[in-house]
Amino acid sequence: MAKKIAILGSTGSIGRNALKVIDALNGKFEVIALTAHNNIALLAEQVKKYKPKIAVVTNTEKSDLFRKLLGKTGTAFLSGEKGLCAAASDNDIDVVIAAVVGAAGLEAILAAAKVGKTLAIANKEPLVIAGALLTKTAKEYGAKILPVDSEHSAVFQSLQAGNIEEVSRIILTASGGPFRGATKEQIQNATIEQALAHPTWNMGRKITVDSATMMNKALEVIEAKWLFDVPVEKIDVLVHPESIIHSMVEFVDGSVIAQMSAPDMCLPIQYALTFPHRVNGAAKHLRLEEIGRLTFEKPDLEVFKALKLGYQAAKADGTSTAVFNAANEAAVKEFLEGNIKFVNIVELIEECLDKHNNKTDASLEDLLLADTWARNEVTKCLNKKG
Repeated sequence: MAKKIAILGSTGSIGRNALKVIDALNGKFEVIALTAHNNIALLAEQVKKYKPKIAVVTNTEKSDLFRKLLGKTGTAFLSGEKGLCAAASDNDIDVVIAAVVGAAGLEAILAAAKVGKTLAIANKEPLVIAGALLTKTAKEYGAKILPVDSEHSAVFQSLQAGNIEEVSRIILTASGGPFRGATKEQIQNATIEQALAHPTWNMGRKITVDSATMMNKALEVIEAKWLFDVPVEKIDVLVHPESIIHSMVEFVDGSVIAQMSAPDMCLPIQYALTFPHRVNGAAKHLRLEEIGRLTFEKPDLEVFKALKLGYQAAKADGTSTAVFNAANEAAVKEFLEGNIKFVNIVELIEECLDKHNNKTDASLEDLLLADTWARNEVTKCLNKKG
């Protein structure tokens, strides 16, 4: 029987690639639910093609327009956060692909965990904001968490070579983004266009800016801590500009197992869907003779201070990681709107972390309050400097 899939965030880069994978694996998967926030035109096209049981538009202001675009269909239409939770926890679904940018999909992912779904997590926020809560919930209700992010998928694949108790180090690789090798002075006044000029990956604007600050790597360190149940001290980051080795695991005997593939998100998505099996699909195949060489560098934590702050937030745990993530989201938004300089992104994050009273053993309400506080604090900081 075909596995039944929900894609939360089907119009984004991960969502579109997930549908590409499903198409390539002809008949092995059935799309049950598709969701979007703003891109309702594309969502309507996807619904007409895949005929899912459920479609969700989380932006309630666009609900009526979506209904008109969709026309007559057998697909049930839901809206808002409640609609997203209902779609994620629907009885017919086997696997939920979580690809909603930001904190917006957190409640839906927890709802899916509480009914024992397999969670293929592509967006960083659920584990960054609520890693302790999500992993505890998944364990309690028998839900399985599989990584889709290319780095964590690589670690997950490499871990098949040994036991977690035998791991001495997890090594996350980073492309280095558009400012690899730059000095603090060189990136002080980086433009939006420069920050969005990623040398390897084609991603959304927010994620691309996160790569430019290396915030994406900071978030991945926090994710890895929860996904693989390892202390932060065992997680390292190396800059690897070719983006061929997606991450590595070093075992206690000195062996280092690396997962290599072409920089193509179809492979980690496909592995999460077909695990524990491997099948031929939509992913590009790697030709090492065309690459020639692989290089590695240690990141400069003074130039890319977001990574340094990420380690600090990961060690503090509790609501600090929610503040870390939310302050970044708010600051990146301000940068992309032209209201602040590139250098101000990390300055605002650090200011929020310094002011925040961390709460450990946090509930979902605590985490969401911390998220809201950080966003408001960014606005306050900007108004004071205004």
